[in-house]
Amino acid sequence: MSKSIKTSNPYNGETLKSYELYSETKVEAYLDRAEQTFHEWKLTEISERTELFKRLAENLIKNKDQYSTLMTNEMGKPISQSIAEVEKCALMADFYISNAEDFLADELIKTDASESFISYDPLGTILAIMPWNYPFWQVLRFAIPTITAGNTALLKHAANVTGCALAIQDLFEESGFPKGCFQTLIVDHDQIETLISDSRIQAISLTGSEKAGRKIAELAGKNLKKTVLELGGNNACMVLADADLDAYLETMVNARMQNTGQSCIAAKRFIVEEAIYDTFIEKFKAQVSSIKIGNPMDADTGLSVMAREDLAKSLKKQVDDSVAKGAEVLLGNKIDKAYFEPTIITNCKPGMPVFDEETFGPVAAIVRVKDAEEAYKMATNTRFGLGSMVFTKNTDAAKYQIGRIPDGAFFINDMVKSDPRLPFGGTKASGFGRELSAEGIHEFVNKKTVYINL
Repeated sequence: MSKSIKTSNPYNGETLKSYELYSETKVEAYLDRAEQTFHEWKLTEISERTELFKRLAENLIKNKDQYSTLMTNEMGKPISQSIAEVEKCALMADFYISNAEDFLADELIKTDASESFISYDPLGTILAIMPWNYPFWQVLRFAIPTITAGNTALLKHAANVTGCALAIQDLFEESGFPKGCFQTLIVDHDQIETLISDSRIQAISLTGSEKAGRKIAELAGKNLKKTVLELGGNNACMVLADADLDAYLETMVNARMQNTGQSCIAAKRFIVEEAIYDTFIEKFKAQVSSIKIGNPMDADTGLSVMAREDLAKSLKKQVDDSVAKGAEVLLGNKIDKAYFEPTIITNCKPGMPVFDEETFGPVAAIVRVKDAEEAYKMATNTRFGLGSMVFTKNTDAAKYQIGRIPDGAFFINDMVKSDPRLPFGGTKASGFGRELSAEGIHEFVNKKTVYINL
């Protein structure tokens, strides 16, 4: 008897669709097609590849209402944010269309040889294991540079966004890419180990939890496969005494509540100097309370349900366990199925789940500190290393702290966010490797030394 998975709308609980898991025979056929396509695709000119990505970018915009509705129905993202996600994917495609030839050009190196250079050659078929929180962006952030470099891609997406996974495969094929360039595998977690051990898979890219990253890294290491791991985050948002709250408070709230707080780079811990603490709390609470909550399909909804009921329950436990250790709920902490009320929790300290762990939902943990020095010490008191942000008028003093922040990103007077022009990734328990920019397209290539004497 074949196994299947069902997708459902987290806002109303309605079942959307049922999908049969792929058989071993079908998975084998997909692997074989990916490898066969790679041998042809790697020989195509980069200009030919980017022409296809122009079509893909056009199709993203043309079909953005269809794609955004699918995202919102499968994981509950407010529709305005789903539309913005599709548009951002098109902008990323434009970036690589404009820059791929330069990024992949042979790099001439002067040596004793008549000619020597670095050649950037594709590796083969790359397996992507992706999460549900940004169903299109996370996948295309991997796929666009990886396929532009001449690789082929196989996607194992999160089960609750299977419709999005199949839509992305259709997007590639309808844009003219050869069958096998990008394929979606509907498989369960038990089949991942078999995939990683298959000789046709050359590397793995995972965006997901720390727990998932450790497991995939173990499997990949056993099979000597390269990995890029973009894992959880516990980002600090430092609010120093001279911060311009009138200018940046909306940014701070958005840094926590965007995507219903379901973002690895969201501000999880707000570390606030005591001189500005009371004013910050008053303004922050008012701004959070003003967020329009409702049906994610309404254009003016700013926050809606989480992606699944079990996620809301897990988040509630983190908050309740923190309260048991002395934290205080200032706002929220009520759940109704997949809905989690926007929550502000104060008196947070190390040792509490809301300080030590990643909270994946609309919960802002507030930490009071006496000065900027304590703020930086508290910000770096974490096993994660995805990103930190600081709000202050003294940007020169903040720039002096760059080397003190061990994270993959440090933002001054803005929220941590991804930009196709800049590398994205973390350190420590947040993973390793980089996506986006030139660094992202170079992750899955063989940096080959070529040495020629005449």
